[in-house]
Amino acid sequence: MVLVVDDDPDILEALSEILEAEGFEIRRARNGKEALERLEPDPPHLILLDLMMPVMDGWEFAQRMRQKPAFAAIPIIVLSADRNVGSKAKDIGAMGHLAKPFELNDLLSMVRQSLSPPVDTSRV
Repeated sequence: MVLVVDDDPDILEALSEILEAEGFEIRRARNGKEALERLEPDPPHLILLDLMMPVMDGWEFAQRMRQKPAFAAIPIIVLSADRNVGSKAKDIGAMGHLAKPFELNDLLSMVRQSLSPPVDTSRV
């Protein structure tokens, strides 16, 4: 399951519809506060996170989420129009980032990669 967090209703809807069409189960949140509430009772396997949002921004959300051991390891992909999205994603421990506007194929590739089980190369 993927938690999509974005305050822009058009982006939230588009991302949700695209991912659902690709077979992913989706949960939505319009800000960091809603996203924290959506972590339970069934934590997502991945979070697509906008950084600049009202109520609670992506930085605060990530900081609070990482403080809870049950959620600390959930991977985050940052989606942001900020020109410094790469360094900001690194600051919150995100596994990846895409600058808005982004290519749909790049997003789907990153989502699939983050949800794939790691390959054990020690047994090859």
